[in-house]
Amino acid sequence: MKVLVADKFEQSGLDGLKLAGCTVIYDPDVKDDSLTRSILTNTPDVLVVRSTKVTAPMMENSTLKLIVRAGAGYNTIDVQAASSKGIYVSNCPGKNSIAVAELAFGLLLGLDRRIPDNVADLRSGKWNKKDYSKAKGIYGKTLGLVGFGNIGKEMAVRAKSFGLTVLVWSRSLTQEKAAALGVTFAPTLGDVARHSDLVSVHLALSKDTRGIIGKDFFDAMKKGAYFINTARGEIIDQDALSSAIREKGLRAGLDVFANEPDASEAAFTDPVVQLPGVYGTHHIGASTDQAQEAIASETVRIIREFKETGHVPNVVNLSVKSPATWRLIVRHLNQPGVLASVLDGIKAENINVLEMENIVFADAQAAVARINLADEPHQGTVEKVKSLNANIIAIDLVKLA
Repeated sequence: MKVLVADKFEQSGLDGLKLAGCTVIYDPDVKDDSLTRSILTNTPDVLVVRSTKVTAPMMENSTLKLIVRAGAGYNTIDVQAASSKGIYVSNCPGKNSIAVAELAFGLLLGLDRRIPDNVADLRSGKWNKKDYSKAKGIYGKTLGLVGFGNIGKEMAVRAKSFGLTVLVWSRSLTQEKAAALGVTFAPTLGDVARHSDLVSVHLALSKDTRGIIGKDFFDAMKKGAYFINTARGEIIDQDALSSAIREKGLRAGLDVFANEPDASEAAFTDPVVQLPGVYGTHHIGASTDQAQEAIASETVRIIREFKETGHVPNVVNLSVKSPATWRLIVRHLNQPGVLASVLDGIKAENINVLEMENIVFADAQAAVARINLADEPHQGTVEKVKSLNANIIAIDLVKLA
């Protein structure tokens, strides 16, 4: 199996891929048109990327079977295009959770004690203990978490160590789940905004979350509250945030921005970082040695399992709910040609097979096939299929809910 790694990647990961029997092409600087050419020239089975964008033209006429995002978010990959080409897309969720949570708390503490400004003044030869002695302190405050996946849960663990009350809004969270996890349930986003002294965002970017934190949210926040975003810049309305910083005295710690440079080194002109009370970092939430080693190990695991079994761990672009409406259950003797005769009968009625599995019983004398269909076959067709092959024991037709 040939693997093209089109981003910076840990040496342990490259070595792991080679030990798994893969041919590795390591080209961390290839981007855009040059990546398209590299895919066509090198004909890889697997593409590994971190921040590099993967577009539909890159997949056109390619040999790709799998794209692995060596990280959690996969919004830089055209997942719809991959799905239309039958290319798996996989990611490495949870492997950078601790690193992102650590940075979020670093930003939070930095805002409260104004650590970056302290450092800047000292480096310029200025001593200003009178001003910097003023800080609120965070003990006993309420931390509102927007999103409660792997990173959100790591935030909750650290928040309790700091003596914070944790208030959580998540689409997957219920009152009962929140109680079991030791956090307070927020029914709405507005509840998080109104009742939190500190807010930290931990949502994946999707069509449902783009711009979800907007003017109404910031209007509802307390004056002088702290706002942390280490998720994705596009999740928030940055103009609304900027207004809240100016008008309500919000302080913000931002690791992500709506318009980030594509290159690792470039000019940065986003005006939000010029506002007083804003501290920014360079989208480095996952950038610790520990996190990158964990992500490299997970990437190797995904590719090794795909190579050896055809199964893709953490796949993100398979249908969550099958569109099938009927299932044909075929118990049969484990002999050649049985399934071929069944599929021929279904094909004759022009019914599409959506999913199929064939499970062998102990001793491999018999098996059962479960065939999910787009439409209901006529009963006559089912009976005819059964009569065509003496190795078919029984056929049942089940309507799916």
